Amino acid sequence: MAAPDPLLVFDRTVLRQRRERAARAWDGHAFLKREIAGRLVERLDDVRRSFPLALDLGCHGDEIATALGDRKAVGQLVRSDLGQPFAQRADGPAIVADEEALPFAAASFDLVLSAMSLHWVNDLPGTLIQIGRILRPDGLFLGAMLGGGTLWQLRQALAAAESEIEGGLSPRVSPFADLRDAAGLLQRAGFALPVADSEVIDVEYESALALMRDLGAMGEGNLVLERRRGLGHRATLLRAAEIYGERFAGVSGRVTASFEVLFLHGWAPHASQPKPLKPGSAALRLAQALDTAEHSAGEKVERS
Repeated sequence: MAAPDPLLVFDRTVLRQRRERAARAWDGHAFLKREIAGRLVERLDDVRRSFPLALDLGCHGDEIATALGDRKAVGQLVRSDLGQPFAQRADGPAIVADEEALPFAAASFDLVLSAMSLHWVNDLPGTLIQIGRILRPDGLFLGAMLGGGTLWQLRQALAAAESEIEGGLSPRVSPFADLRDAAGLLQRAGFALPVADSEVIDVEYESALALMRDLGAMGEGNLVLERRRGLGHRATLLRAAEIYGERFAGVSGRVTASFEVLFLHGWAPHASQPKPLKPGSAALRLAQALDTAEHSAGEKVERS
């Protein structure tokens, strides 16, 4: 039996199927995508330049286009999505495309935007390299993806319930990237001036079961290949809901679910961009800047 591919963490076939189902009643479950898309687009307001041709990678219900509104900085917006129903409902040019195998020619876009899509990619560095390839020189990538702190309350409740009832643990909530890795991934992919930061969005639900139903309706349920399958663990889910309520319910009786969002910002390299100084080229020595004495390596310094 062949060893499993370590890069294949998520079941992309199931993701496509869930994305297509989610499109049927998307408007009733699009609140998180709308919020994240709005926060992502706001970051464009700090960039004083125009982008004649842009790509929305993972468009869902066209939330990026809605958030852009009448902003003049972005010209034509092309949409793409893994699910055909989402691509079909886009109010503009759109294609069905897999984030892991982008079908666009090199240097096609001035701007690539992506909200709530890249956290399901198996080879994230590879996809970031592809995004850099389809950007024109000095083109901008702005992405927002769920991070490792997402649904930490649900992870705790499921782990406690599964340990109690089944005597072991399985990956029931998908693993996502951490903030400390995000900027490094951009740099590895060849982006210039990479920046990554995070924000936490807390959402209240009537119960943990309501949260689980909503995740399913959004197409954001567990996609780990090694997850346990079947309906034989209903008791575990019910017990997890009880534990969730005991630990994380507020005064109102409603429970809180936290979504960590990683925001990624990087430019396709261009000669006009600022460059780091070469070692030894600084006009001012560090000791002068700190107003202190300079000592050679190995020289002992007495503390006063």
